[in-house]
Amino acid sequence: MLQVLSATPLQIDGFPLWVVLLLCGGVFLASFMDAIAGGGGIISVPAHLIAFGSIPAPYALGTNKVSAAIGTVFSTVRFIKNGYVNWRLFAPAIVFALAGSAGGTWLQHRTPDAVLKYLLLAVLPVVAFITLRTREWPDEPGEIDPRTQTAIVWAAALLVGAYDGYYGPGTGTFLMIILIRFAKMDTRHAAGGVKIINLSSNVGSLVTQLASGYVFPGVGLTAAAASIAGHYIGAGLAIKNGSRIVRPAVVIVLILLTLKVGSELLFPSFWG
Repeated sequence: MLQVLSATPLQIDGFPLWVVLLLCGGVFLASFMDAIAGGGGIISVPAHLIAFGSIPAPYALGTNKVSAAIGTVFSTVRFIKNGYVNWRLFAPAIVFALAGSAGGTWLQHRTPDAVLKYLLLAVLPVVAFITLRTREWPDEPGEIDPRTQTAIVWAAALLVGAYDGYYGPGTGTFLMIILIRFAKMDTRHAAGGVKIINLSSNVGSLVTQLASGYVFPGVGLTAAAASIAGHYIGAGLAIKNGSRIVRPAVVIVLILLTLKVGSELLFPSFWG
């Protein structure tokens, strides 16, 4: 059992208050990015790993899910209030995302992830090429058979949800690309759908992490305040600007994710 120092007025879960506040800054930036284009874990996961020091990595991943799940609620609500969620498509997708995320987290606790990281290094350049090749991200939906669109959305919820539970960073970005490129959705409705699926996979993973005991609740709830602010502001910008802000943000996320995966393979000791 992990031993944590007894709390004092200047500590949260045994961590100095200044460390938690610095972590909150990273979580705010991550949440702001996540609300616009997904991929917030690229920033928030390293921030937790650095803040937690030598504490085993599963605690950083589990605690990160607390703020991620709570913050995503607020950006999701903004998209719902503005009418950018197609419930016919995404209400059933919640079940698929929950199942995928819980299964992915279960696998994370039992298997090494080096194979997945090598696979990502091969896939990411292809994904980046597709993104850059698509000059215009639509503000209007494309033509597609409704049954085909439904199959794509539900399969994406299951498979990307499993990826979110297993590894995580870039989840929202992959979903955004799939929904726009293959499910032919407009940018704002795709972003709203991403929030629904991402929230569901976050909850599924968080429940599994809590059941496994890999969470510092005080730190997670404190960081959740920063996450709420980042998600709320970022969602407002995405709704207002649509593809003008989402597409360049997605490109940035893909570059950062490639750097993150590469650094994990080259410097595994840093990432635990």
